[in-house]
Amino acid sequence: MDATIVVLRSAFSLMSPAGSVGRLTVLIFHRVLPRHDPLFPDELTAQAFDSICAWLASWFNVLALDDAVVKMREGRLPSRAACITFDDGYADNHDVALPILQRHRLPATFFIATGFLNGGRMWNDTITEAVRHCAKSELDLRELNLGSIPLRSPEDRKHAIGKLIDKIKYRPVADRAEITERIAILAKVAMPNDLMMTSDQVKAMRSAGMQIGAHTVSHPILARLNADECEREIQGSKDFLEQLLQERIGLFAYPNGKPGEDYTAESVAIARKLNFDAAVSTQWGASRKGDDHFQIRRFTPWDKSRLRFGIRLLRNLKSG
Repeated sequence: MDATIVVLRSAFSLMSPAGSVGRLTVLIFHRVLPRHDPLFPDELTAQAFDSICAWLASWFNVLALDDAVVKMREGRLPSRAACITFDDGYADNHDVALPILQRHRLPATFFIATGFLNGGRMWNDTITEAVRHCAKSELDLRELNLGSIPLRSPEDRKHAIGKLIDKIKYRPVADRAEITERIAILAKVAMPNDLMMTSDQVKAMRSAGMQIGAHTVSHPILARLNADECEREIQGSKDFLEQLLQERIGLFAYPNGKPGEDYTAESVAIARKLNFDAAVSTQWGASRKGDDHFQIRRFTPWDKSRLRFGIRLLRNLKSG
């Protein structure tokens, strides 16, 4: 074991001790691409995720999330406790991430937006693929009040994707879907139907020992829904997965996950009411005994070097 691993492992032990003062680090991922994507140069590739898994295996005691929640609640966390989670249900979670996790013998939890399984597509991916494959040098979206978007270079396309996603993200679900499908039509691009997992792939993930959690049906911003709509979205996802896997689903992830902005106290109350054991947000930091286990914090890592990645994790532990 080299010096960097030893030093960081010792630092993690100090910051994340065992027992009632323990802290739980929960990492959040979305996709693991088989190769570099020039439109998303910072997106994880298989090679990068393999390195991250090696680092986590050497530094942390990686637990299944449901087990970690019980241990945290009871003050029995091991030192350097951590969990790995994925949101949304992309097919590359099964095809690329799963074999890497298995190779490193690491458990993970996958939160599934069930309405996009079996050939569906998330609204942001409709934007991405429309811009990626559009043959025009400029995409005229003035009829949608989104202006005329230059697409003359990879940098233009990358900027266009981010700009359009930011403008559409917080619109109502139906409006969001209608606008993004119209963008695809105006771009004259045939959309892919294999970006998300199939039901069989979700079952295969569970059979491989991974945990499956609910993530709503259509990935709405829960804070923008009334109570009945919020409950239908969460319950629909839970019901679908329970029927598919023939087991109880006890874990939930709030879409986008920023407290107060993407979900509210009412959303939390609904998750409790629907008989989940715990729910996760995207608020950074580490959770500990006594924290609300329906608002478990999660951390998004991005540093590419082992040292910087480790230092970032230490900072995250300090903020919890």
